[in-house]
Amino acid sequence: MANLNLFKSERLQVPEADTTNSEGAPAYAFGDEHSLAQYAATGCFGTTFYASAEMELKRVLELAFKVDAQFLTQTAIYCRQAAYMKDMPALLCAVLSTRDPSLLAANFDRVIDNGRMLRNFVQIIRSGKVGRKSLGSAPKKAIQRWIASRSAEQLFGDSIGESPSLADVIRLARPRPESKERESLYGYLIGKKVEETLLPTLIRGYEDFRSGKSTDIPQVSFQFLSNLKLTKENWRSIAQTASWQTTRMNLNTFARNGVFEDSECVQLIAARLRDPERIRQARVMPYQMLVAFMNANGKVPQAILSALEDALEIATANIPIAEGAAFVCPDVSGSMTSPVTGWRASGSVVRCVDVAALVAASFLRMNPEAQVIPFDEHIHSVRLNPRDSIMTNATRLSKLGGGGTRISAPLARLNSLRAKGSLVVIVSDNQSWVDAGRDGTQLMAEWIEFRRRNPGAKLVCLDIQPNGNTQAREREDILNVGGFSDQVFDVIRDFAEGRSRPGHWVGEIQRIALS
Repeated sequence: MANLNLFKSERLQVPEADTTNSEGAPAYAFGDEHSLAQYAATGCFGTTFYASAEMELKRVLELAFKVDAQFLTQTAIYCRQAAYMKDMPALLCAVLSTRDPSLLAANFDRVIDNGRMLRNFVQIIRSGKVGRKSLGSAPKKAIQRWIASRSAEQLFGDSIGESPSLADVIRLARPRPESKERESLYGYLIGKKVEETLLPTLIRGYEDFRSGKSTDIPQVSFQFLSNLKLTKENWRSIAQTASWQTTRMNLNTFARNGVFEDSECVQLIAARLRDPERIRQARVMPYQMLVAFMNANGKVPQAILSALEDALEIATANIPIAEGAAFVCPDVSGSMTSPVTGWRASGSVVRCVDVAALVAASFLRMNPEAQVIPFDEHIHSVRLNPRDSIMTNATRLSKLGGGGTRISAPLARLNSLRAKGSLVVIVSDNQSWVDAGRDGTQLMAEWIEFRRRNPGAKLVCLDIQPNGNTQAREREDILNVGGFSDQVFDVIRDFAEGRSRPGHWVGEIQRIALS
């Protein structure tokens, strides 16, 4: 008999696995760059179903010191500007401060773009986790330039938050004031007694309102005012000028304080929530709109809820449209019930399955002929109407499942039906085990069979949890991408339309031009 190891049929030519996943099942390891990108776009330093926060931090630091400094910088920019992450890009910048201070200095503002990010950066350095506990000259100069470039109004807004506070950062960095006014501003921010006439009008107005000298609501962040005794009129004035994110996060607060009793306020806030430009500027995760919708209490009017639904439709409008039949497969297994940002004190209550359901519902909205195939260890039957809102279908999908993980299940079903199609999207935590074999993965075997029937088809594995392996080895027809911001849809669309560079997602990150 011929040697079967040498003369396998094409059907069985599945690449051998080179690692195992968190369940001990066969998997394919990512390279260092892809692994760092995966952690950067999905890691929130919370305990996930498969790993502790400490394990995640250790792995990220290992990868951040392995890749070259240029890719490290590009990844920090990507995960802040495209993936909308907060802690992770600050950590990568902190590592960069020890590896290439010149790259840090040149690109600091592209990652550290607000007060919270600055405080995260300083906190991480002072923790000693990246190999230094003091700022050092290069980070200190970068912070000094950052502070000097901010307007007085921006710095006042940046002063919200503790551990460390902006005052702590100013004391550490010791920025040199260029004028008496700036000197008074820095003094005010660190709690010194200063000449009030030298302070910006905004701060003087805030202090007058807080002390009762004035009844005019200052145009400051909501957080400066929330602990003050406010009238119903005050609350309406705040709501009329609030930012998009502040509005989304405080709908119940506004309802509780009578804002929505005014029909003009309702119309104004609804228009703000569905404004495409404001949505883009807010850099909001699509799932955060689902959260706001689900958490809104009975006092939030229907007009506001409808505006949130419209906002979600707008935020997911860059979902790719498949030329042929498309299949989107959300993982609804038990591990997907863990919080998408991990278990942590300030973590999100949104589960991985909620995000997977949202992605599936969004695909269906843009591709009405697409088939949605929810799975755990089995396929779940569900009837979805493409004309229903994304919110409605996502809620329906998120209630399914809870069993083990068999990522190959959707493709096995499609192969049994000899289905034709051009695009398959699997949204999962990527830790399949029910279909574990001895050599390669079952997903890869099913995909090879599917592609024999559909030579131009493409497979996307969208991973929403941090890990360093996959069930489908990266190649020309397979994209592995991580994250849960709307920008991930751009990567998928470019891949589906054949515009990706070699390396697909890593190639997209490498295209980022550095200062």
